[in-house]
Amino acid sequence: MSRCLLQNAKLTPHRLSNSFVRPCKVQCCKTPSRRLASTSSATEPNNFVRVVECGARDGLQNEPNIVDVETKLELIDRLALAGLKSIESGSMVSKKSVPQMGTTREVLFGLKKRPGVSYPVLVPNLRGMTDFLDLQNGVPIVDEVSIFTAASDSFSKANTKMTVEESLATLEKVVMLAKEKGLRIRGYVSTVITCPFEGAIKPSRVTAVAKQLLDMGCYEISLGDTVGTGTETTVRSLMDDVTRQLPVEKLANHDTFGMAVANYGIRTVDGSATGNAATEDLVHALHGAGYDTGIDMKKLVQTGEWISERLARRNESRAGRGWSARWKREQKLAGKSAVS
Repeated sequence: MSRCLLQNAKLTPHRLSNSFVRPCKVQCCKTPSRRLASTSSATEPNNFVRVVECGARDGLQNEPNIVDVETKLELIDRLALAGLKSIESGSMVSKKSVPQMGTTREVLFGLKKRPGVSYPVLVPNLRGMTDFLDLQNGVPIVDEVSIFTAASDSFSKANTKMTVEESLATLEKVVMLAKEKGLRIRGYVSTVITCPFEGAIKPSRVTAVAKQLLDMGCYEISLGDTVGTGTETTVRSLMDDVTRQLPVEKLANHDTFGMAVANYGIRTVDGSATGNAATEDLVHALHGAGYDTGIDMKKLVQTGEWISERLARRNESRAGRGWSARWKREQKLAGKSAVS
C-alpha cells in the first residue's frame, strides 16, 4: 500500500525512507534482541515493539488529489481497529504549503476516538502551535503534538528557512506552550544518516540535536533516515553514538531501518499506511522476526487494500499483496472443499 510518495521536502519530518524495511536482509532480524527485552515494562511482553502510524499525515500529504475528510477519518479509524495505538491525525500547516493538510481541523473534530489510542498532530512552528491551541479552545481534542527538526543545516533551511539552532530555539517555545497545556510532545530528527545537500551526517551531530529535544521536554525522539541511504555499518555507527549518551527507551525510528535498530533496544518504530515504507511490510517483518506489535495483520492488510482502492492506485505493500493473495486462495480452497 506504499509508494514513496513524498516528492518534496516541504514540512516533512522524514521524507524518502525505505532502505531497511526489506524484511530479514539485515542480520539482526533473525531473533529478538536480548537488549530489547531488557527495556520492556511490566505491562508489555518482553518482545513488544510499538508502531506509530504516520500514514494519515505523512503518507497522504503529497497525494496529487485532495483526499476528502471522510476518507481520512475512516482510514484513521480502520488503523485504530487494526490495533495501532498511536496514529498521527494531521498537521497544523498552511493550506498553501501543504494542501492535503488543509482539512486537519475538520479531521480533528470528526475523530471517532477509540480507548487507548492517541491521535497526535504535527505542529511545525509557533504559528502551528497557536493555531492548534485555538482549536482546542479550553477543551482538549487530542493530547499529543509532534515537532521536528533536522541534523543538517542545509536540509533545515530548505524545509523551514531556519538553521538547526534557529529551529531548536523556535521549538523550545513550542514545547513550552505545549507543556503549559499538559500536552505530550514527540520529536523528530531528519537526515540522521545522510543529507541530500551536505552528504554524510556525523552521528555526534544527531545525538546533540536529539539530546536538545529531550532536554526541552519531548518524551520520545524519532530518528529518520530521510534520504534512505542507511546501511548496516552507518546505522551501527549512529546507534552506537546515540545510545551511549541517550536513554534507549526515549528513542524511536522512522520506519527506514526499523529491523536494523531492534538489537539496540529501540521499542518504537514509525510506519506509514500510505507513504514511505508500508506499515504492513514493517509489521510483517517484525512478526516474522518474533516480535509482538499488538496489531491484527489481517485488518491492517484489509485497510491497505481499502485505502489503495480509494486513492485509485496500486497497493504497493509487498507483504500486503502477498497476505491478501494467500487468504483469497485459502478462502477459495475452503469453498471448494465445502462444495465437495
